[in-house]
Amino acid sequence: MKRIGVLTSGGDAPGMNAAVRAVVRKAIFHELDVYGVYNGFEGLMEGNIKKMELGSVGDIIQRGGTILYSARSMDFKTDKGQKIAIEQMKKFGIEGLIVIGGDGSFRGAQKLTEKGFPCIGVPGTIDNDIPGTDYTIGFDTALNTIVDAVDKIRDTATSHERTYVIEVMGRDAGDLALWAGLANGAESVIIPEKQESFESVVAKLKRGQVRGKKHSIIILAEGIGSGMDYGKRIEEETKMDTRVTVLGHIQRGGSPSGYDRVLASRLGAKAVDLLMDGIGGRMVGIQNNVVVSHDFSEILDKKHEINMNMYELSNQLSI
Repeated sequence: MKRIGVLTSGGDAPGMNAAVRAVVRKAIFHELDVYGVYNGFEGLMEGNIKKMELGSVGDIIQRGGTILYSARSMDFKTDKGQKIAIEQMKKFGIEGLIVIGGDGSFRGAQKLTEKGFPCIGVPGTIDNDIPGTDYTIGFDTALNTIVDAVDKIRDTATSHERTYVIEVMGRDAGDLALWAGLANGAESVIIPEKQESFESVVAKLKRGQVRGKKHSIIILAEGIGSGMDYGKRIEEETKMDTRVTVLGHIQRGGSPSGYDRVLASRLGAKAVDLLMDGIGGRMVGIQNNVVVSHDFSEILDKKHEINMNMYELSNQLSI
């Protein structure tokens, strides 16, 4: 293989640029040509493809977002769209593609591989919801963004003796909420995988009030539902002064943490190694600090699982 492509797809995540940098520089180190695909699979079909040099990825390791941009494409989900994408890559002489994104992006990469065009997936999503890897690129940075925000909210919660419900991202996974709840000492963590009953949350708040507790923090994963609705229920049931903060897309931005930069560099480089070995249809990941790879079918047919030991620990420490 002498020429490869790289794209980012789905929601952006801090560290995607570090992964793009690793792919480009690792490929050039091994004397491969590397082409950047702009605007995800949509740009792939449109032929929005440019050759990248060492300087193309200079000074981006510390930047959030993605210099290749990202876009969702309904047309690419069709057989016709996938064939158009392959023809575009053949036009540029691209022989393999690295896709940085989440499970939806990997399903697209799997379709291309099934059509004879080898693809490697690199997990980039703040949700940390991809099986086969302990961490996804962007999760650590998003977690630290939440922790910093909750620390600030706790200051005002203490000053005004309020209960705060804080809604965090994560789609259908509760990792961000769980890790942030444990890191911030939240009184309750509400996640899709293990829903604490509303009655239990209220009882915990009332116990704290009886012993003189002046404020409480509840972290709610967006997969549960609206933080605004949950906060309203809390206030109606407890008569406590309750506020709601929806952190929103602030969690997807910002300079990637040191961990995310290193993780992205390791996974991006491994993806290039696999393509050089003529291997496609796999996702790279990190397990027990070892870089691994799994067949797309192994991870896309599985469901992400939460660390229940951490959930129980969070409950035990929030009595």
